[in-house]
Amino acid sequence: MVLEDKKNAFVQLGLFLKQFSAQPYTQNNDVLFNDVFFDAFSNLIDRLNENNGWFTREQLEHAFTSWSNALTQENLTKWLSEYHLENESLKTVGLILAGNIPMVGFHDVVSVLLSGNKALIKLSSNDQILIPFLLDYLAKVAPEFKNRYEVTKERFENFDAVIATGSNNTARYFDYYFNKYPNIIRKNRNSIAVLDGTETKEDLIALGEDIFRYYGLGCRNVSKLFVPKAYDFTLFFEAMYEHKDIIFYEKYANNYDYNKAVFLMSNFSILDNEFLTLKEDESYASPISSVFYEFYDSLETVKDKITQDEAKIQCVVSNNLIENSLNFGTTQTPNLWDYADGVDTMDFLLSLK
Repeated sequence: MVLEDKKNAFVQLGLFLKQFSAQPYTQNNDVLFNDVFFDAFSNLIDRLNENNGWFTREQLEHAFTSWSNALTQENLTKWLSEYHLENESLKTVGLILAGNIPMVGFHDVVSVLLSGNKALIKLSSNDQILIPFLLDYLAKVAPEFKNRYEVTKERFENFDAVIATGSNNTARYFDYYFNKYPNIIRKNRNSIAVLDGTETKEDLIALGEDIFRYYGLGCRNVSKLFVPKAYDFTLFFEAMYEHKDIIFYEKYANNYDYNKAVFLMSNFSILDNEFLTLKEDESYASPISSVFYEFYDSLETVKDKITQDEAKIQCVVSNNLIENSLNFGTTQTPNLWDYADGVDTMDFLLSLK
């Protein structure tokens, strides 16, 4: 396939998804094959929530918005211009996808197809129907893609490389089973925010987006704060109040009640605003509805800790306190060139010969 044809197909997919960024869903007459796919996708959105209770309409629409903004001609050109994509190796790449948030594994699928390889996809049980639908749309726009992906529930066979995402436990299995093949194995990671007390309320409201989007289920969600000693959490909680409606979602509320009860029964000291708990803890992985925090004496100690724990951290958010940190409110809108774990997936795929 010619690279421009592949890019154009994904641009069309971005335009298709843009129609579902917010209700009421309105057809764009310039989008291809709406007569076949528009109503079907509208109906699919309800099924997605039935299949996975965390995939609420609001969270799905955010994912569609993020992807429609990413899949533009400009962004695809900027991303792919860094690579030599003239030749297609057509290697079969096994993809074991996560399903904790909507379309979380789709970047691997996009990368495999644009790199000129074939995707052998094993979906998460939590996200079984969204990605296959989008692949069907893609193959309608560019029929050459039809023979370049396969969704399977069986054990992988006849593959050349693997990209697998899972927990620390499953990663040990992946390492053992796939060690003979070129691979990228992803483990648990969490994201952090570094505060110094000079943040505005608007900064902290935006930080709430990093904490609460997808109910905190993603590796790009902030689950840990580093704050200076004697930090006053008053403004932080005032800002978090802007996100108070999250407690009205039953699954989140159940987790809040349960985790708060566990903390209290264990005699842990917590800060609480009736929909979010804060607990002083050196760990990075906090439970749903809770964020851990840790005091620091100097930013240098935080920087050293970030370097030391690099393999545990996905994103760092701050007001330029940490080099290469992200702005508040941006962790869940990554660019196409923002690779998981900092590993260049496209470079890996192009190295397959």
